[in-house]
Amino acid sequence: MTDPVLLWLRRDLRLSDQAALTAAAGEGPVIPVYVLDDETPRHRRMGGASRWWLHHSLRSLDAGLRAKGSRLILRQGKSDEVLAELAKETGATRVHCLRHYEPWWRNAEKTVAKSLGLVCHDGNYLLPPGSVTTGAGQPYKIYTPFWRALNEHMPPAPGAPEPHIIPTPEHWPKSDHLSDWKLLPSKPDWAGGFGREWTPGEAGGAERLDHFIPKAAHYDIGRNLPAEESSSRLSPHLHFGEISPATVWHHSLKAEGDTTTFLKEIAWRDYAQNVILQFPDYGKTNGRPALDDLAWRTGAEADADLKAWKTGQTGYPIVDAGMRQLWTTGWMHNRVRMIAASFLIKHLLIDWRVGEQWFWDTLVDADYASNSVNWQWTAGTGVDSNMFVRIMAPLSQSEKFAAGDYIREWVPELAGLGDDAIHDPDAFGRRPAAYPAKIIGHREARERALAAVRQVK
Repeated sequence: MTDPVLLWLRRDLRLSDQAALTAAAGEGPVIPVYVLDDETPRHRRMGGASRWWLHHSLRSLDAGLRAKGSRLILRQGKSDEVLAELAKETGATRVHCLRHYEPWWRNAEKTVAKSLGLVCHDGNYLLPPGSVTTGAGQPYKIYTPFWRALNEHMPPAPGAPEPHIIPTPEHWPKSDHLSDWKLLPSKPDWAGGFGREWTPGEAGGAERLDHFIPKAAHYDIGRNLPAEESSSRLSPHLHFGEISPATVWHHSLKAEGDTTTFLKEIAWRDYAQNVILQFPDYGKTNGRPALDDLAWRTGAEADADLKAWKTGQTGYPIVDAGMRQLWTTGWMHNRVRMIAASFLIKHLLIDWRVGEQWFWDTLVDADYASNSVNWQWTAGTGVDSNMFVRIMAPLSQSEKFAAGDYIREWVPELAGLGDDAIHDPDAFGRRPAAYPAKIIGHREARERALAAVRQVK
């Protein structure tokens, strides 16, 4: 019997369109392994919401593998050390994986390759990050020309279906028990609402896609309306690799109508990866150094404002609805994410990195590249971003995008208000006693933010 090969899984928890699995299965017996590695990412270890998702995704993947006579081996520790240990136990000398682009995973791949035959495959993105370049051979920093260049290579190549048979080793190495990892919160169980909202795993991702495709042509308008179910909600499935972007792209082409706007959002994932490939520290370093000296607020008063923002008690209904949706479901509507992020940065003048870290811990789709790029776009600090002086008006945004029913769902204190008053109860003298007053007025906040950026200039 030939020596087994290791299939190193990270954010690629699927069997279909899984190039690393296909290649490994073609070489010999496959030992699929997931390493819970909190050492390699260090301060970028997965947040609480992501760990909830991971638990259920791994359980789903193991069930899919067992249906084919295989299984998932779970180990905990530093990835390169765990893989080297498994190689000694099993006689494996080769490892197949899908390539990752977060700086810590790139370093880990280099380390693994020093002791084992590591074969990296593409498949987490539409095209390998770094492969779409300008005429001068340079990577793109601005999204729009990046999109045009990437689109010239679309559609992506269709992926291989899941293998009918996965060769298995004569002897399986020992595996940790998933429950022993304690990925699920218990004291308290703050993820009680997650299970009602999500079905992690490859089957859950396929179901989400099938549900969304008939609405994909409406995405251009519907994506801005929080009260409508027009978002794909595929982001956590894409992040954990339970469905490939190529699969999403090809299904979108079968939809009736124009799905270009949605496809651009899929391409945004690729763009974000290209950014962190150029700027590995993008999660903590401004893309525009000119704003490095911006005087962010700190101290007790800022801390109190931050707590109000986190808990949905700012007195701005659209912001509070979004933050409560985030805490309850691990997800927030895209338009509301922009409004809530802008509010923290511009209205409260709190460093975007503070908000990025909160999203990192509370989003089930927390992604280093997308999270960093999106926060820097909103903050005006990114290499391609909104200007800092462009300050979102949350009250008018709420009315413009008809967020009344969305607010009623997530801020029950305001459920009895009509569409005239629900976006700004204070303006109509209709604020219930149980709902907080605005922690700062819009005009006052705007003037403070503009004064801060003038000081930098």
